[in-house]
Amino acid sequence: MKKLLLIGIDTRSMLNSALKLNYEIFSASYFSTSDTPQIENQKIIINETDGESCGIFEDQFNSGALLELAKDYLDEVDYIIPISGVSPSNFSKKHQKKILGTGNVKNIENKYKFYKNIKDEFLTPKTFCINDMDEAIEINKNYEDIQFILKPLCGSGGYDINLLENDSDIQLNGKQFMIQEYISGINVSSSILSSKDDAKTVINTRLLTQHDFHKNNDFVYIGNILPLTDESIMAEVKDIDQVNKTMNHTSEYLARKFNLMGSNGVDYILNENGLYVIEINPRIQGTFECVEKSLEINMLDAHIKACQGEIIEIPEPKCYAYKKIVYSPTRMKYEKIDLNNIFDLPHIGSITEKSEPLLTIIDKDEDFEKLYEKVESSSQKVKQVARKSQPDVK
Repeated sequence: MKKLLLIGIDTRSMLNSALKLNYEIFSASYFSTSDTPQIENQKIIINETDGESCGIFEDQFNSGALLELAKDYLDEVDYIIPISGVSPSNFSKKHQKKILGTGNVKNIENKYKFYKNIKDEFLTPKTFCINDMDEAIEINKNYEDIQFILKPLCGSGGYDINLLENDSDIQLNGKQFMIQEYISGINVSSSILSSKDDAKTVINTRLLTQHDFHKNNDFVYIGNILPLTDESIMAEVKDIDQVNKTMNHTSEYLARKFNLMGSNGVDYILNENGLYVIEINPRIQGTFECVEKSLEINMLDAHIKACQGEIIEIPEPKCYAYKKIVYSPTRMKYEKIDLNNIFDLPHIGSITEKSEPLLTIIDKDEDFEKLYEKVESSSQKVKQVARKSQPDVK
């Protein structure tokens, strides 16, 4: 039996799918939620315990530490699937050969290089690579009619993205950043499967950020709804069928252009000017479980088959699926919450810091309005429990 390693921030959802396949499974993750399947070959950085804080993710997570944790597994396994938090470029050349997925990501993960590669073919936000904040502010002054955002050259999840103002006192702290024209519109994304010879769109989705719910300047990823329809896009759109067709065509073209392998994602912003290509996520996406629920397929199996040359027949969606990450409204000590659509659950008694990811709501329904109401109701209940039961953990 072949040995397969899943490595990333949180392997729970992938493990559930992997355990249905004919592999000996290994896992290395940053988090281990209480609903993560327990397997023999498993290593975890954060071991949650009663009364202990899980800390601040952005301050503590390091992909190098995760690779160090998994170093014995890297030599032992036959295949490696990196998930969010670990890049194929982080691995040694010896271990890169074992990766099932897109291997050459240097012109994708570097968002400025990606922009330069596509800016003459597609609608894109004006983008500049910067060396320091003085350069960013100078460029900002030269384009008075454009609102820019400051974002990391490499990164995911919408972290460290800020609106740029001439009096900004943001510190780069040694990280590489770029500034990009802020495009107001609707965040959408394609999930695609690619082999060496072909590429197919699996499904299109409405991406959600903190900004969608609070109308603030926080662009952190919060979830997604799929498939993309007049209802799920949650905005007035002239021709949703044409939007889907354009996304399908563009995503499949980009998959071939950048030699994507397996399951990957392409992110866009849609407004009255059309579809702006924003970035490629060269890995299995956060839409993973929603795709499985809506299409009734094993997405990990589809990813592996595509990497090995076979793209599965893509079925029609059976229902809507909605994923929403709930960020803790207060510093809280977790206690059991009586809901059947919550996942990525903290261990009982562990402490989640304010504004850190608390848990994930995932649900499905054939009726979009009913689904939206279920997820939002669960979200409100989770936040009420957080505020009421542990308003001020010391």
